[in-house]
Amino acid sequence: MNIKEVISSDKVDLTGVELSYFLIGLLSAFENRFQAMADSTMKEISWKQFFTIICINMCKEKPTVKELAEIMGSSHQNVKQILLKLEKKGFVHISVDESDKRKQRIELTDYCREFCENNDEMAMNVMKKMFGGVSEEQLQVTIQTIIQIEDNLKEIRNYE
Repeated sequence: MNIKEVISSDKVDLTGVELSYFLIGLLSAFENRFQAMADSTMKEISWKQFFTIICINMCKEKPTVKELAEIMGSSHQNVKQILLKLEKKGFVHISVDESDKRKQRIELTDYCREFCENNDEMAMNVMKKMFGGVSEEQLQVTIQTIIQIEDNLKEIRNYE
């Protein structure tokens, strides 16, 4: 059963549910479904590991674990665990920063780049199917909305 079927079924009553609560629930359910699909599609690595690779790839310089955790919106400990698994599989190399020995820098390996190249077409096909029927305008509005919610979340954390 997909989310549209769940919402329209007699098993769910959305009467009186505030839209903001519904959206947060929808995002959480989507993340679970997407992660399950991506995990089964990738085979060799998990979605979270692949997301980590994507985030490393977006960085102009080799990121530190702390920088990567901030980009991913995750804790230092969680990112470190993901990185250790990726390092064990040969996808990343973790090294001590030359100018500050307390920091660790992360870089993608040739094996990782080859893996990404080999899986690029499959990933693009999945993304095309997933975003089928979604306009550029809808994507932009969704991105702007999530960025605004994220900014609001940062303000809430700063008040605590």
